[in-house]
Amino acid sequence: MSNDIRWLVESKRRPNIPPIHPGDRVKVSVKAKEGEKERTQIFHGVIIRMRKGGNNASFTVRQVAYGIGVERTFFLNSPYVEKIEVVQHGDVRRARLFYLRGLSSKATRAKLKAKTKVVGQELLVGEEISIEDQPELLEVQPEPEEGEKAPE
Repeated sequence: MSNDIRWLVESKRRPNIPPIHPGDRVKVSVKAKEGEKERTQIFHGVIIRMRKGGNNASFTVRQVAYGIGVERTFFLNSPYVEKIEVVQHGDVRRARLFYLRGLSSKATRAKLKAKTKVVGQELLVGEEISIEDQPELLEVQPEPEEGEKAPE
């Protein structure tokens, strides 16, 4: 692709699209026109397919509503897509998650592992520690010089 075409395609791309991948749970806010009125409709679901292609990039979201699977394909740069919000990042090993069509919603949740980072969990598990209750935490111990033994 020449630089002129690449520049033209990149200039038309929407800047507020978050990075999304198959397996992510998303909320897609879509403009729905009903007669003269226009309202925002939110579609929750799991991304089962991504199709890249510059301005023609699209993604398919699957939602199970009242026991019936509903799939909807959206264009990334569509003016009808107001906002894409990533609720949870999924950890999957496939690019196309069509196998989720045959699973129940509970089995789907079991198949899709959530990417979660546990930071400082050891601080959350135990009981709360107050610095005022333990004055030795407030005292600053001088560092031992070379050759000296550290106080125990």
